[in-house]
Amino acid sequence: MTTDVDAVQKHVLAEILGRNAKSEYLTEKCGLADATDRATFRAKVPMVTYEDLQPYTSAALPTATVRPSSPGPRTPCRSSSPAPACRAANRITLLMHAMHVPGIDKGKSMYFLFVSSQTKTPGGLTAGTVMTSYYKSRQYKKHAYPENNSSPTAAILCEDASQSMYAQMLCGLCERADVMPVGAVFAVVLVRAIRFLQDNWEQLAADIEAGELISPGTVTDLAVREAVAGVLRRPNPELARFIRAECSRGDWAGLIPRIWPKTKYLGTIVTGSMAQYMPTLDYYSGGLPIASDIFGASEGDFGLNFSPLCDPSEASYTIMPNMAYFEFLPVVDGDGDGDASRHDDLVELAKVEAGREYELVVTTYAGLNRYRLGDVLRVTGFHNAAPTVQFVRRKNTLLSIDVEKTDETELQAAVGRTSSLLRAHGAAVMEYTSQACTKNIAGHYIIYWELRTDKQGAAVNGDVLDGCCLEMEEALSTVYRQKRVEEGSIAPLEIRVVRSGTFDALLDYAISRGTSIAQYKVPRCVTKSPAIDHRPPGFAHHLDSRQPNLATLGTGSTIQQLERWTADV
Repeated sequence: MTTDVDAVQKHVLAEILGRNAKSEYLTEKCGLADATDRATFRAKVPMVTYEDLQPYTSAALPTATVRPSSPGPRTPCRSSSPAPACRAANRITLLMHAMHVPGIDKGKSMYFLFVSSQTKTPGGLTAGTVMTSYYKSRQYKKHAYPENNSSPTAAILCEDASQSMYAQMLCGLCERADVMPVGAVFAVVLVRAIRFLQDNWEQLAADIEAGELISPGTVTDLAVREAVAGVLRRPNPELARFIRAECSRGDWAGLIPRIWPKTKYLGTIVTGSMAQYMPTLDYYSGGLPIASDIFGASEGDFGLNFSPLCDPSEASYTIMPNMAYFEFLPVVDGDGDGDASRHDDLVELAKVEAGREYELVVTTYAGLNRYRLGDVLRVTGFHNAAPTVQFVRRKNTLLSIDVEKTDETELQAAVGRTSSLLRAHGAAVMEYTSQACTKNIAGHYIIYWELRTDKQGAAVNGDVLDGCCLEMEEALSTVYRQKRVEEGSIAPLEIRVVRSGTFDALLDYAISRGTSIAQYKVPRCVTKSPAIDHRPPGFAHHLDSRQPNLATLGTGSTIQQLERWTADV
């Protein structure tokens, strides 16, 4: 399959076009008729974005248009049956992990999985996230995976995220002696699960000690209560004492292997915006490896990492030519923005060049045609003739005040540069987002931080935050520093430290508005939005007046307590 990728791709394209030949989009919009050859496809089918397809999705959906969740697009046209692809991905994952971790198939998996509500289109089709459709499918229930997971299916299918989390954590604790991999689809969900344990261990221990759900209000769904009862079975005061002893210490470093001693690795996505959570996961896991095996999105699974336990920052994924029809839009001058008129620049899978960056464009069996995924990839080499790629960044995730452009990768590197300053004071950045504030002239960057303190009573004072502001500005581009220092068109960068739990509250807010916890990602660069408007009270506002330069760091400044947020989530 990977030796003659061009032949495979020709076959895949012909199969996709033949299967979807009668679709309104291909017949009326593109005038493709029954053609299935590559030349006609390239000549007649345009490269598109979510906005281009919005009229088609709006016509199918019952009320408001479903917008893809930040920071990247989600499939605007849903497959009527996502289960085969998801089932295949699960089989591949289990097989690859068994190859690299002997005995992993003998234990239990503890994966925190969630669903969101589904709706019906006027035509009677079910609309929802791809993972929700899969978990609710007959194929999932028949698969061996649910039997190997510590989370009962009823708990996964509960649409109340709080009840689902409580039930899954409780069952995971009861199965602690058999759990080997621990994970979730995205790193943010796994981090949230461990924080949930930190906040609710007393109630969890009480239920385990009693052998039944006695903590009021935790789980009210009858199906979930019945499923949990099948796991609890009987009182377990010994396990309850163990959980209380471990969690009452207030030391959360290495918590995962302490609670689940047979854990071999963490299974979760830590590329892109999820890379921010790697230090936190290292902290909770004591440095356990993180398995990164599949490159995929809601649009489909596209590539495999044949060394899943490698350092995630070094992971490369081999594009599998039978998964979809792939084209690549070259990134010009590093901006990756691309123009729709550049469809003639699209490069086929067999013709990409090592070392170059491209935006991925896919044509899928589910009905997307030349759809810009928004992922910028770098070709790192080849497995036989199939290219291997690394995720670089999301396209168009930018902060900009003047002509400078700061993307997600640069922002993350700038935040990461402050880690040594914070570490010396027992602190680390747990979550962050940012905003380009142009209310005044000159505008400036605002960085919202939620900090974790490892030491009791640890505090980050004004001098430390002074250094953090300057470190971040030193890490930004030359254009930013020129505008900031020489021209004064960008004002000093500002850090706002929000109270603990702020980003969890924002997630709760997003869930209340229909977002799936399993697919939620904290947007790293935002405009004015509910994520900024709905802020709990209490933050430290810090602005450093010193100027960055290319070589040396400055000194001195003070922290200001300017205001308190009063809007609550």
